[in-house]
Amino acid sequence: MFLKVNPMNKNDWIVVSREASISDYGKYPGSRSVEELINSGIIILDKPSGPTSHQVDAWIKEMLDLKKASHGGTLDPRVTGVLVIALNKATKLMQILLKSKKEYVGIVHLHKDVPEEDIRRVCDEFIGEITQLPPKKSAVARRERQRTIYYLEILEIDGRDILMRVGCEAGTYIRRLADDIGKKLGTGGHLQELRRTKSGMFDESEVISLQELSDAIDDWKKGNEDHIRNIVFPIERATEGIKNVVVKNSSVDAICNGAPLSIGGVIKVQKEIKKDEWVGMLTLKGELIGVGKALKTSDEMSNMKKGLVVKTDTVVMEKGTYPKMWKKKQ
Repeated sequence: MFLKVNPMNKNDWIVVSREASISDYGKYPGSRSVEELINSGIIILDKPSGPTSHQVDAWIKEMLDLKKASHGGTLDPRVTGVLVIALNKATKLMQILLKSKKEYVGIVHLHKDVPEEDIRRVCDEFIGEITQLPPKKSAVARRERQRTIYYLEILEIDGRDILMRVGCEAGTYIRRLADDIGKKLGTGGHLQELRRTKSGMFDESEVISLQELSDAIDDWKKGNEDHIRNIVFPIERATEGIKNVVVKNSSVDAICNGAPLSIGGVIKVQKEIKKDEWVGMLTLKGELIGVGKALKTSDEMSNMKKGLVVKTDTVVMEKGTYPKMWKKKQ
């Protein structure tokens, strides 16, 4: 389905420069304090049925005493499942989390009996690019737009109920998809139940409940950090769904000040980077400096001697984490 990318797999990389050395600056993501994790971390929540996604954000802000908490992809109040919550500084990466692929398992209830072969035939017709009109209650402008259904698997048919698994582009309305399937069958239909099972690279195996988060916070305040360290992920997890480049120590602070990344500051690049796609910029210790848009493909980068390769968009690392080793143009 969705292939998980391991940014440290050496077979995924193209080495651009051998000039690499670990410095005393920065900090490995795994060695951060709990306070540092919470200030720029990610929680994979199993959203319960009932509250809105925004209400869940508010609860987590209060529980962890944060200024900011935001979710990647809204779930309706009655929908359960994987809700990625970015904490404080990690909210800067919402443009990546919001656009990540999603997977759902749900039940579509038809209003009349239909032969099983017709159901399977019509559902297959919705795989690929589809046109949707957002619901009246949606937060976006109500005009037709294209979305991609990567797969639509029928898991079970029980009378008028269809249990299905759908992998789709971000922003796909599954409730609207269920309505359209019913219309195409000529029977009418509606979404009866829905659960999100994947959001980008995150799936149900990593979710926690609000009660588990509350218990972990209590343990932490009593001196036991183990639980909370297992459920608050470093900000770097947000870039597992995109390609990355590893940057020389001498270029880190320039990026922190908003400078674009030139090929002279690159140690290695992940394979199959496409022009104009999101790219994460990492230090040798695996710390996320920020994200930007690729100006060249991986192959083009590997053959360059000079020029810019990534246009910096969002910086998450604090200025001064690494020493200034660049000169500002006058």
